[in-house]
Amino acid sequence: MNETEQRLAMQQATACHQRGALVEAERLYAQILAAAPGSFAPRHMLGVLRAQQGRNAEALDLIGTALKIQPRDVGALMNYGNILNLSGRFDEALASYDRALTLQPGDAQVLNNRGSALSNLGRHRDALESFAAAAAARPRYGDALYNQGNTLCVLGRHGEAVAVYEQLLTLEPRHAGALNNLGVALWSLGRVPEALARHDAALAVMPDFVSALNNRANALMRLRRFEEALAGYDRSLAVQPGQPAALESRAGLLLRLKRYREALAGYEAIRAADPKHRYALGGMLTAAMNLCDWKTLAQIRPSVEAALAQGSAVIPPYMFLALSNDPALQLACGRNAVADQLGASPAPTARKAYAHDKIRVGYISSDFCQHPVPLLLARLIERHDRSRFEILGISTGLDDGSAMRARIVAAFDQFHDVQAQTPQAVAALLQRLEVDILVDLNGHTEGNNFEILGPHACPVQVSYLGYPATTGADFIDYVLTDGVVAPPADQPFFSEKIVALPDAYFPTSYDEAGAAPTRDEAGLPAQGFVFCAFNNSFKITAVLFDVWMRLLDQVPGSILWLLAANADFQDNLRREARARGIDPARLVFAGRADPGRHMARLGLADLMLDTAPFNGHMTSSDALWRGVPLVTMPGRSFASRVAATLLTAMEMPELVTDSMQAYEALALKLARDPALLQSLRDRMAKSRDTTALFDTDRLRRHVEAAYITMLEKL
Repeated sequence: MNETEQRLAMQQATACHQRGALVEAERLYAQILAAAPGSFAPRHMLGVLRAQQGRNAEALDLIGTALKIQPRDVGALMNYGNILNLSGRFDEALASYDRALTLQPGDAQVLNNRGSALSNLGRHRDALESFAAAAAARPRYGDALYNQGNTLCVLGRHGEAVAVYEQLLTLEPRHAGALNNLGVALWSLGRVPEALARHDAALAVMPDFVSALNNRANALMRLRRFEEALAGYDRSLAVQPGQPAALESRAGLLLRLKRYREALAGYEAIRAADPKHRYALGGMLTAAMNLCDWKTLAQIRPSVEAALAQGSAVIPPYMFLALSNDPALQLACGRNAVADQLGASPAPTARKAYAHDKIRVGYISSDFCQHPVPLLLARLIERHDRSRFEILGISTGLDDGSAMRARIVAAFDQFHDVQAQTPQAVAALLQRLEVDILVDLNGHTEGNNFEILGPHACPVQVSYLGYPATTGADFIDYVLTDGVVAPPADQPFFSEKIVALPDAYFPTSYDEAGAAPTRDEAGLPAQGFVFCAFNNSFKITAVLFDVWMRLLDQVPGSILWLLAANADFQDNLRREARARGIDPARLVFAGRADPGRHMARLGLADLMLDTAPFNGHMTSSDALWRGVPLVTMPGRSFASRVAATLLTAMEMPELVTDSMQAYEALALKLARDPALLQSLRDRMAKSRDTTALFDTDRLRRHVEAAYITMLEKL
């Protein structure tokens, strides 16, 4: 083959290569190389072809040899770098790109590919500079703009990313990736409706774009359009079955919808596919506990405790309080969850008190709506001493338009609805407002505020009320408790400093209850002693249920009045009752009711049976306000001692027992002795207005004194 034939063959090979006829191109390149082994172009292009075939080692060998022939060829240096990048040899790829740029500075494609290598090395700021230089060198270079936007997102600079994606979309309006990632950036800025619109636009271009399907479902979740979100995850999984992220999101949504049986099956499938999945075990635990599926709980409990010890799985701390009474494990559980959510804690800002005439106390919660937290807290907020304190509300959650929302908003001197803002923006707001003490009412509950609290934007940060245990968060300074729920000996099990108030830490905001409905109106039989347990289903353990069934067996005609948490839970408890020889009809399930109706019907209960190791909290205070005696058995943890502190503050210590046997014996004694039970009711009626439990002003003075001391210790 002479030079002219080689030139013609090379033209043919290149044309074949460009139109995808790789077999013919390969034959021609090989033919040319056989005739002229020292030729650069066919060796270089055969290397490119080998890379397209996934034969990277051969590609590197071919292009490396070609570069020995022409070491200053920019195209070969770039392609060599590209294959090194694909092969995971990122440092060598970067060196090849840098060699190319010394020969041809400002080459947009080389700069763009160099940015990719830097990204793969985790050098995102350097990568951003390279992508920006590529975009500046070629202003309409879509790939460089796309990569620049993506890197800005990685760096958390979502506002700048939005501008870059929008610039790209003026050039390529149907760029599905840019539309989808613009949605992600808008989501991160709290602009969720706009994010949803961008994901919809991406799917209009590419209907089976799995990432956009998942992101759209996530946005619908954030907007509380749960059924639509579930349909979105289902659609995504129909396109690409078995996606771990979509399966996990779907199972979590089923938990949110209280479809616990389906959620349990979903998490079991995830764990079967990946036994080391960080969230599947915790999801199974949550679903099984809400179902009172005690067989599954017994099977997974050793794995749960082992995972906590090893830090190998994230177990929802709030659920764990109902599983284990071990405060050391509760601390480990909280620490694991915080570390998983935040990673390394941000560097805290300087902690110093502001020079205010009044101490500024901010209460932050995602639950300033129809929820137990404001129902309990409203009166304390209303009665804070405004001559010494300015009280701010920071709402990170839903405005449900309820009367409770209106009341709690009115209770604060300032109220800031920040649900649409990023955690960083909220932390900055707290600094601008110069909040002296930030009181977190969430802890490890849904909608937690740890990303806001993490940078320690306020001089003093306190955990109170919403989460009855240590958070395990080093950036929370104090936890407000009392000497019953958290005695000084418990300090080793708290990451926060314990501040024990003189009386019960628990606030209340009750008004007089209306007249009780008839038993028939409440769904109760006309006769029979009413044992009541209105706690959430996940707090009911098999051991406790055994006790309750023995009480029913020993008190003829009695019934157990429970909350109708979910249908599967009710079926499970009826089956468990039958297995213990109790007619399932003696379990009566009450539907949810507004607070006024609930408090009125509670007067029909004869005796409230507490749960352990996670007590009833508001449930217990409801009963005591309504004059219903409560039997409890405190344990080793904060969550297990709340009913005990309520009874102590009401001066009814005889209702606090020290073992499950004593708990059962006392409940049985009270059920069999109407006179004794009535004497307790009479005492409760007298002590309700004279003891510490429902004395909001007394609690307020203790809380305010604690706040002053916290600032003095800075």
